[in-house]
Amino acid sequence: MRPELIEKINALAKKQKDVGLTEEEKKIQKQLRDEYLREFRKSFRARLENLHIEREE
Repeated sequence: MRPELIEKINALAKKQKDVGLTEEEKKIQKQLRDEYLREFRKSFRARLENLHIEREE
């Protein structure tokens, strides 16, 4: 994950709590969250695909 992406998401979330967001900022927030989820899913899928389970039978 890119740290700057998380920082931007957190900054907008804080602003939303404090004073609210404009419509443009809401669109940006949604885009950033969507990008974060895409990166998270990609990373998680890669971890699962590289996982090897050994069973003693």
